[in-house]
Amino acid sequence: MKINKNFLDLEESYLFSTVNKKTREFAASHPQADIIKISIGDVTRPICPAVIDAMHKAVDEMADEKTFRGYPPEQGYDFVREKILEWDYTKRGIKMQLDEIFLSDGAKSDCGNIGDIFATDNTVAICDPVYPVYIDTNIMNGRKDKIIILPCSAENGFLPEIPAASQKAPDIIYLCFPNNPTGTVADKAYLKKWVDYANANKSLILYDSAYEAFITDPVIPKSIYEIEGARTCAIELRSFSKTAGFTGLRCGYTVVPHDLVFEGTELNKLWFRRQSTKFNGVSYITQKAAEAVYSEEGQKQIKENLDFYRENARIIYKGVTSAGFKAFGGEHSPYVWMKIPEGYTSWSFFDELLEKCNVVGTPGSGFGKMGEGYLRLTGFGSRERTIEAVERIKKVFGK
Repeated sequence: MKINKNFLDLEESYLFSTVNKKTREFAASHPQADIIKISIGDVTRPICPAVIDAMHKAVDEMADEKTFRGYPPEQGYDFVREKILEWDYTKRGIKMQLDEIFLSDGAKSDCGNIGDIFATDNTVAICDPVYPVYIDTNIMNGRKDKIIILPCSAENGFLPEIPAASQKAPDIIYLCFPNNPTGTVADKAYLKKWVDYANANKSLILYDSAYEAFITDPVIPKSIYEIEGARTCAIELRSFSKTAGFTGLRCGYTVVPHDLVFEGTELNKLWFRRQSTKFNGVSYITQKAAEAVYSEEGQKQIKENLDFYRENARIIYKGVTSAGFKAFGGEHSPYVWMKIPEGYTSWSFFDELLEKCNVVGTPGSGFGKMGEGYLRLTGFGSRERTIEAVERIKKVFGK
């Protein structure tokens, strides 16, 4: 028996696992410390009542032989996909078909699993800094030497630049807006350049829009399919985790248009084949919960939670900038991307913040080499604890 040696090319531990481990170790050696975590992008407010009611009803159905459900359809029940189609696409003037929507247990899974349908010798363009799952899963699939880094910095507004015409175009391009970790958003003109580039070079865009619900400006696109030409070059990945607090329920969806044809084959067919073989679908109870998100009450209630997290992010941004830090994000995003003081690395400042403020952030270097010198803070905590964390930072580091 031989192991998959691609795993040996990965960092020993996943970024957020390392953050948790270091936090636990500090807590064990400082039992009196009152630690506030604004590091992991996990929601804290309860799932909204409309969704909970739907889940209770679904549980009761599962207890009755007449309404019991077994294996769900491979792509998800029509009742929830029809709501997704209506609310996320049709109402926004986007043409989409029901069988182009695939329900899943979350965008993280699909970000990693989508690589199954691509050849291992495809070149892959990935932004830096970026959500580490993109790079890690491509390394797992044997594409370590095929990864092309697109540097993102304050100088280019954390928006990756399109490769020069003299460079060979990448086969696959990962884009994420609103961006994790920088909080950056992209306008239609910018995304149109990428769509045109992908179509001209027969490249595929993997568009992660897990945080689209945080966008409040109607001019900023929530979907890549708002861009003309995207249906022939882009797959979109979405999540209910941050939109509706489903981090513990696990539900998301991926859109694969029939127009995506490479080497004479529809990617929609390949993804259906992959999912029907390796995935047994999202539970009926969770799908009823997802359907309830699109009810009138559900939309109202999740908006209240999203507004709460947006305000937390605004509080963090305002607080750290008033303390003298340069920061980005905090608008249209739950994340604040904070530049750390000179003389620190991302991890040494993580330690300093934990030691002196008992506050946990996420070191920017964990998102890539270009993330060195930054720390990511999240607005997903409680209001009281978020304010307290900011006050501690201002007290210790404020100028």
